[in-house]
Amino acid sequence: MRAVKFVLAGICACMLAGAAHADPLKIRGAWVAPVANWASIWLAKKDLAKHFGQSYVFEPTHFAGTPPMVTAMANNEVEIGDLSFSTLPIAISNAGLDDIRVVSDEFQDGAPGYRDDTYDVLADGPIKKIEDLKGKVLATNAIGSGVDVAMRAMLRKHGLEANRDYTIVEAPFPAMRAMLAEKKVDLIPAVLPFALDPQLQKIARPLFTVHDAIGISQFIVWTARKPFIDAHRAAMVDFMEDTMRIERWYLDPQNHDAAAAIASQLTKQPPERFGWLFTKKDYYRNPNMTPNLDALQKNVDMTKDLGFVNASFDVKTHSDLSLIEEAAKRLQ
Repeated sequence: MRAVKFVLAGICACMLAGAAHADPLKIRGAWVAPVANWASIWLAKKDLAKHFGQSYVFEPTHFAGTPPMVTAMANNEVEIGDLSFSTLPIAISNAGLDDIRVVSDEFQDGAPGYRDDTYDVLADGPIKKIEDLKGKVLATNAIGSGVDVAMRAMLRKHGLEANRDYTIVEAPFPAMRAMLAEKKVDLIPAVLPFALDPQLQKIARPLFTVHDAIGISQFIVWTARKPFIDAHRAAMVDFMEDTMRIERWYLDPQNHDAAAAIASQLTKQPPERFGWLFTKKDYYRNPNMTPNLDALQKNVDMTKDLGFVNASFDVKTHSDLSLIEEAAKRLQ
């Protein structure tokens, strides 16, 4: 009997030792636009991440647009989907990923006093009003992305429908300026940081804005699947705590020059081009990472009205803000 107890004690000790030395949870986070998306600049301040390498490790993963993230989340190839307001309902209503949950804000477009993305045409070109886009070619980063849906919404207000009245082509954001300059397209979405490219500003002018099209938008949210959250809640709270600490560092005006240097290194652009970064010339970002769920609900409903999804849904039932709420309490 004593021998059995020793054996059991040894097994328990081995199990505890194994748990103590378990590998940190891998959290892969999606991003599209450099600097504009937190995941692209997260690792540059991992020195602030107290739990990094202990309870979790974070791996940023780049995508050309938010729609491909849906497939990645379905295949468990990414844990944090950086989804736009339009891709969220595509994931839930069309792809059947009913277990996706909104876990935090990333940024809002058109919030009073902050950045409002534009749709640009050649300054000396023939497009003077939205109706002039009939028969033209318009660029988007990905069909079904936030900028794509907002663009379609604005043109619908003016009686123009995709495929019937104009053509849409996909292109990566870094290629937009050249495509407009070479007259391969007649309109491009101008998002940060590309919108402030001096070469683009020399040749282009805004025709309308995202706010003109859809009002205030909860443009990008961080999402995760419920089984992953439930299985790894403690590590996820650690991760959100570290992310919130990093975000607040970037948003602190005292750190602006250092943040601009990080952006410069990432984009290979001079740091002086980032005077707008994390100021009111930038998108609004909630320091507690709290999303505007009322705006998001309107955005989701509009995506349904445009025919991208078959049905809308209650955004609040597909949200889990408990992670950021606990993280914020830790940082008080």
